[in-house]
Order: sequence, then C-alpha cells, then structure tokens
Amino acid sequence: MNAIRHDFRSDTVTKPSAGMRAAMAAAEVGDDVFGDDPTVNLLEQRMAGMLGKDAALFVPSGTMSNLLALMSHCGRGDEFIAGQNAHCYKYEAGGAAVLGSIQPQPIAHQADGTMALYDIEGAIKKGDSHFATTRVVALENTFGGRVLPVSYMLAVADIARRHALGLHLDGARAFNACVALGLDIKEFAAPFDTVSICLSKGLGAPVGSVLVGRADLIEIARRNRKMLGGGLRQSGVLAAAGLYALDNNVARLAQDHQRAKMLAEGLARHEALRVTMPDTNILWLDMDAELGQRFTDFLTESGVGVTGRYGQQRWVTHLDVGDDDVAGALALVDQFFA
Repeated sequence: MNAIRHDFRSDTVTKPSAGMRAAMAAAEVGDDVFGDDPTVNLLEQRMAGMLGKDAALFVPSGTMSNLLALMSHCGRGDEFIAGQNAHCYKYEAGGAAVLGSIQPQPIAHQADGTMALYDIEGAIKKGDSHFATTRVVALENTFGGRVLPVSYMLAVADIARRHALGLHLDGARAFNACVALGLDIKEFAAPFDTVSICLSKGLGAPVGSVLVGRADLIEIARRNRKMLGGGLRQSGVLAAAGLYALDNNVARLAQDHQRAKMLAEGLARHEALRVTMPDTNILWLDMDAELGQRFTDFLTESGVGVTGRYGQQRWVTHLDVGDDDVAGALALVDQFFA
C-alpha cells in the first residue's frame, strides 16, 4: 500500500501537537491508583464540572468507558437497551456480555439514526422471571457523525425516568455535537446519569476517555476499572494531553465540520456518488459495489486513506486534515471520474 498523504480514515489518527507534547512532558504526576496523580485529578474535576456531574473517571479508551458505565448500571443477568448499530453494542467485541454478564437488547434505528420511542418502551422488561431485567438505556450522540436532536434525548430520558431506568450517553464525539448545535455541553449532558467522552477522537489526545456521572456510579466504575486492568499509575502524562485538548481543540472542531462540508460538496459533483451531507466531521458515500471497489483501490494507490466496503465509504476530517488535504483528495477524485 502506498503511503497515506491525505488521511480521512478516522479522527483517531491525529498526532499530538508540539504544544500538547510540551504539556505532557511538563505534567506533574503521581500514582493514580492511590488517587494522588494531581493531573489526573484535575482532568476528572474539570470534566465533571464541565458536564455538571458529581464525579469523573479517566480511562484508557472509549470502549472501556462504555463498558464501565454499563457495569455500573447493571448486575449479572441484567439488560441494557441500545441501537442495533450503536458502538457499545456492535463495535466493542461483545464486552458487556462477555465481561459484564449483561444482556444487550438491540433496537432497530430509524432513518435519522434515532430509535423509535415506542420500540424503546416496548423492549423494557421488569418483574417477570422469564426475562433479563432492563436497567439502562444507552444512547449515542453523535451517531455516525449525525447530531441527534436534544428533544429526542429528552424524550428517551422521560421514558427512562418513568420506568426507573438509568440513562447512559456514549458521547465519544459529544463536543462535535455541541459545537454543531451551539450548545453548552452541560446542557447537552443534563439528562444522563453517565456520559462517556473520548479525548482521542476529534480532540486530538493520543489516549483516553473520561466517564462522567453520578458519584455512586463512578465509584463502582473506579473499582471495576481496576478489575479490568485499567488502573494506571503516573497517567498524568496522558491526562495532561486531555487538559490541553479541552483548552485548545474544542472550538476548532467547527473547522473540521466546515472541511467535511467542503469534501461532501466536492464529492457530490459526481453523479455516481450518493453523498450524505454531514452534520459534523463524518460524511458517508454510497455507490455501486463494483465501482466502490475500484474507487477505493484508486484512492488507496493514490495515498488517500478512507474506510468502508461494499460500495460505502466513510470520510472523517480532523485537526491533522487541512484545506490542502481536502483540495488534494478532491483533485484525485476528479481525476478518477475523468
């Protein structure tokens, strides 16, 4: 494979900037398992305050953060409700079932990425020994780069309250949603008992996510983090990257959104490509499968990194993608279709 010159595979491919590396090198550290890494403590306090929650927990990955949330809400044999294509159901290797003994109840998505409210409510099971007991509903926002409406999240929260269920948000790219909406993340996160925020996607940190939520749930998550092997020592060097990202890389997400729109408009010039206009930094292309394979092979050989198969592609903009990358990729696309 040729070297990638224009990398749109994911916003996880970013490299720490010089400023972020300097912040990491200068970080004051301690042993976080003992609770005395001051930089980790600062990051956790900062995130809890930003989201208006009691407490927070720094963890190595978003997958662990979601798993810890589900294990905090559920016991062995309990159930969580999530979308059929939700990350915590489909893309996390079945960890909730394998490691948490938690049964998933997947719900089909509507065309806009939501789950129908009547489907959610109809899937709730309580008080019958034939069924796993539903304990929590998990939402994801953004979902495939789409911003799900705040009104929808509030409607699901109302269902959860009426049935005494927990509510978790996989907010890996929640800051992207908030920038797109012009909404403070505290208001965005308000309906949820737990929220997972990824620092290593659009925010550009090399490692880490933060689970934020109710104090009792975060206390359970802290114990389970140790059980799962996520108890770190002088992890302030990583937390410092997260703090730098919060200070420097949130507002600039609007640039990623604008470049994704520029990409989408350029790609949409070609009739063979069915382009879904992006809400944030992720755009989707559909095309006939045979064309998709030839197109993907051409992009790979030309040094353009994308993901996808069977005629669908995902392009993701991020802080290491500039206007020149967008222009360069679109010029190659034009060359292919010429």
